[in-house]
Amino acid sequence: MWQARGLVLVAVAVFVAAALLPDGAGAVSAGRCTTSTPAKTYDKCIALPTQGATLAWTYDARNATLDAAFTGSFISPSGWVAWGINADAPAMTGARVLAAFSDPSTGVLLALPFLLSPDVKLMASPLVSRPLDIPLLASSASLLSPARTVRDGAKVTIAATIRLSPNRTRVHFVWNRGLYVQGYSPTIHPTDASDLASHATVDILTTATEASPIASTTLQWLHGSLNALSWGLLLPVGAALARYLRPCASTGPAWFYAHAAMQATGYTLGAAGFALGLVMGSASPGVTYKLHRGLGIAAATAGSLQTLAMFFRPKTTNRYRKYWKSYHHLVGYGCVVVGVVNVFQGFEVMGLGASYWKLGYCLALATLIGACVALEVNAWVVFCRRQHEEKLMRREVEDVVVKDRAAAF
Repeated sequence: MWQARGLVLVAVAVFVAAALLPDGAGAVSAGRCTTSTPAKTYDKCIALPTQGATLAWTYDARNATLDAAFTGSFISPSGWVAWGINADAPAMTGARVLAAFSDPSTGVLLALPFLLSPDVKLMASPLVSRPLDIPLLASSASLLSPARTVRDGAKVTIAATIRLSPNRTRVHFVWNRGLYVQGYSPTIHPTDASDLASHATVDILTTATEASPIASTTLQWLHGSLNALSWGLLLPVGAALARYLRPCASTGPAWFYAHAAMQATGYTLGAAGFALGLVMGSASPGVTYKLHRGLGIAAATAGSLQTLAMFFRPKTTNRYRKYWKSYHHLVGYGCVVVGVVNVFQGFEVMGLGASYWKLGYCLALATLIGACVALEVNAWVVFCRRQHEEKLMRREVEDVVVKDRAAAF
């Protein structure tokens, strides 16, 4: 019965996810662009799908020259804005970009070239400016009026003239922005879904744009809420019920039904949240959270193994029962730990690392942990007291036996 309800809820979650996803793989956010900049006027323009950015350009097919101007905005006074192209794919790794930021020494706005190698993405080495290995004929950066200095919200135009490969009009563009620059090295950008999806493939002849759809905010919150409630709270509470109610003889079999109901509810909601994550992941191929995804798969796998194990539970008189119990405890506690860790990882993914939502979850989790610590101490006190009482009883029995034997002689 619980399994049937779980399947129904998962199906409903997938249906809701499909309804909330943007229509079409090439959907982009509505925006306004202009072909005019303070420096020159271009032939075409588009509104890029994230960060309120725009792109204007003129393409000369005779010599395959692209004259483009990207417009984005800073998110901090010490931040950076970057834009560039990738010859192979709409991705950050392998892109050749121009980054605009204030010179740490003079405060003058710079536009420096960078090559985004795999080492940079893995943060194995700092990002160092170097000449690009593509025909970059000209480049510049300028702040748009009324901004005179770099500040939060200030708009900047990065202009470049690039010679493309002949007869290649589909160009992969990438762009992003960050909070800090260390020396002349831009630091990592935020990892919100919109930031990770800041890339698009544009046909510079027709302006046709292909971009990764971004899951709606409602879908992201539904995914996060279901998983925080299930993997982060209900399953730990269910595990605590089994550990601390079972030794109480007065509860009878009630502990088992409470444990089973709590775990079944938690797993059902968790499976629905996991399904939403799969739907969002498949619909956003350019947005990946490897650690969060890996922990989610591990937690879902452990939860599924626990559910399947209930169908193969030996009877209490079976000699294999002790091995089944060891497996059940190991996988169960492992699932709880992985699930809680992944909830915290989810807060970071959603950009809620310093939010009241995370604070509220931490308070709820701390309350549960505090209760478990108190119950654990009480359980050990009761256990030690019983051991002492049993030891005294054994001594009394031994004394009685010795006296009876002495009397018999």
